Amino acid sequence: MDSNTRSRSDNLRDLSKAELHCHLDGSLPLPTLRALLGRADLTPDQVEAPPRCKDLAQYLEKFDWPLQALQTEAHLSRGAHDLLYAMAGDGVQYAEVRFAPLLHTTQGLRCEEVVESVLTGIRSAQSEGCATKAQLILCAMRHHTPQQNEVVLQTALTFRGSGVCAIDLAGDEAAYPLYAHAALFRAARKENLPFTIHAGECGSVDNVRCAVELGAARLGHGIALMQDAALMKEVARRGIGVEMCPTSNLQTAAISDWASYPLMQFLRAGIKVCVNTDNRTVSATTLTQELELVQRTWPQEHVIEILTQNAFDLAFA
Repeated sequence: MDSNTRSRSDNLRDLSKAELHCHLDGSLPLPTLRALLGRADLTPDQVEAPPRCKDLAQYLEKFDWPLQALQTEAHLSRGAHDLLYAMAGDGVQYAEVRFAPLLHTTQGLRCEEVVESVLTGIRSAQSEGCATKAQLILCAMRHHTPQQNEVVLQTALTFRGSGVCAIDLAGDEAAYPLYAHAALFRAARKENLPFTIHAGECGSVDNVRCAVELGAARLGHGIALMQDAALMKEVARRGIGVEMCPTSNLQTAAISDWASYPLMQFLRAGIKVCVNTDNRTVSATTLTQELELVQRTWPQEHVIEILTQNAFDLAFA
């Protein structure tokens, strides 16, 4: 690494940043994951997705290890605590950490206990002076029943204002279209609970359109939005944010190659884009690295400034 590259990296790391799309389970620091699993032999190859997956489903296979690790109150607290410190080392001032609480109930925890455990880890880190402040986004899952996802909504409402700021819908978008979960987000709107929705990660512009119609304040990934110029204008008009995750989007085949990545296309259309990691460990990245990638590809003046300011502007808190 030459001195100019080092200087750019240091500058971006020191920059105050907000991260709005980061999954807890996909972002556990490897030393934490090893400790929680009692697996000192766990290698990066076992937890990191390959540079190019055949699809999102292959990428999601790397969540098996962290989901095994995060099934007790103590482990959930430790995971959240250690993630916040990793973010602080990356210059992240504010974070919205998302996870699906029902995926952490296999050993008998209730949804509320899962959320409280994660919040305990966040509060512990902050009480110790960790520089990163965080809120939670609770994810409903595409493959879960409406009744299961209703539990997530009610839990989010219980903790609203006490550490939870929104809900989301995650999972295999290609296999489970968004419209099947429309009632969940209509109920969230009725309760004035903000939400973001994973949409457009797997090529479906219909899922993006549905998310916009349902009233999503932000779109997770949103890549397929580039297929519809009229919809892009509508997203810009409504001030809907797009949470882009460059490394992850390339890994999951959301785009065919880096040259076709629509980040600048969205910005030029007036869409409020922010850049995120998605999964720090699974994608072997940091927010600093994501911004470095953008800066190398589009060195235009003020792009980094716009992206970082958008992240703070789009925050649910």
